[in-house]
Amino acid sequence: MKNNLKVLRAIKNISQEELAKQISVSRQTINAMEKGKYVPSTVLALKLAQYFRKTVEEIFELETED
Repeated sequence: MKNNLKVLRAIKNISQEELAKQISVSRQTINAMEKGKYVPSTVLALKLAQYFRKTVEEIFELETED
């Protein structure tokens, strides 16, 4: 699964740590998602969508092998 979290963070000019605090996860979780090593739960995906004021589909994209 691909995502554009890093780009969205850059637009808002926030660090991984700041985003993690906003959605109540660890910085390591944000880092793992950005690297594509962790697929978020539905609740976490919705929290991110709400924070960035985007739809889940605007943040996350399935790849053909998913």
